[in-house]
Amino acid sequence: MIVVVASANPDKVAEVRTILTVVAPRLELRARPPGLPDVDETGETLEDNARLKAEAVASATGLVALADDTGLEVAALGGAPGVRTARFAGERASYADNVAKLLADLDGVADRAARFRTAVVVRWPDGRELVAEGSVDGRIAVVARGRSGFGYDPVFEPDGGGGQTFAELGPSAKHQLSHRGRALQAIAARLAAGD
Repeated sequence: MIVVVASANPDKVAEVRTILTVVAPRLELRARPPGLPDVDETGETLEDNARLKAEAVASATGLVALADDTGLEVAALGGAPGVRTARFAGERASYADNVAKLLADLDGVADRAARFRTAVVVRWPDGRELVAEGSVDGRIAVVARGRSGFGYDPVFEPDGGGGQTFAELGPSAKHQLSHRGRALQAIAARLAAGD
């Protein structure tokens, strides 16, 4: 099956490709065609935003599209940044900007519990779709550590990661524990089962 990865984020596309190559090697993954306009992520939930992206790309390409949306939910911030995770420090914020804002907002806060959640939507041009979700609990580190990964990886210590951040664990170990890895494994299982 040919599947277009709907994300315009090259780091996320690379991670999706790496995970799905292992868990769904029969899928033929294609990159989002250049020139497709960005999709406004106006949904109220991660699933809403993933659906908006998948619908737009499936409609534009006439192919099956896979999209995800990920949110970091920090207990001490009332679940923020949530659906605004990628734009936490502003619409054009860099990874470093978002991490800096998160660490500043948690400065002196003892409760650093957090959860990463990913919703994945696979959408066919005829409107049929599959949805899966993955999550991982953990905590926000006091300082950024590690060099691999992207986004909030240097400050998220997943449960089961031995106190290391995703950026310290490296890709293989990260994908075994991560929200995106779990969501993509779930969607791959449903595709293999013919759901």
